[in-house]
Amino acid sequence: MQYFHGYSVVGLVAVLGLLFVGVSFTAGRLLRPYVPTPEKLLTYECGVDPVGEGWAHTQVRYYVYAFLYVIFAVDSIFLFPWATVFATEGYGGTTLVEMFVFLGFLAVGILYAWKKGVLEWT
Repeated sequence: MQYFHGYSVVGLVAVLGLLFVGVSFTAGRLLRPYVPTPEKLLTYECGVDPVGEGWAHTQVRYYVYAFLYVIFAVDSIFLFPWATVFATEGYGGTTLVEMFVFLGFLAVGILYAWKKGVLEWT
């Protein structure tokens, strides 16, 4: 019986959390004023009334640059734990080889992007 005590506490907290969210949404719905007008039902975008279709063409290169930034941001985050493990006794050589393999993969990726012309802004 003692084994299930932890699960019952977690279940009780989950039920209380769901109950709190449900009561909050219900109270918000009952207490807020609801007066729909045509102006309120318009799509709002930076204070400018929408004109034309909602679809617009976007250059793919913006997404490519964003993707490359995310890749290198994640890779730089990987370098900090590597630097701390590199300093510990007995892991220096192994982590050094692993990091050069990792940086090699990055170099191959950036060379591939460069050869394909992805990094050019024309």
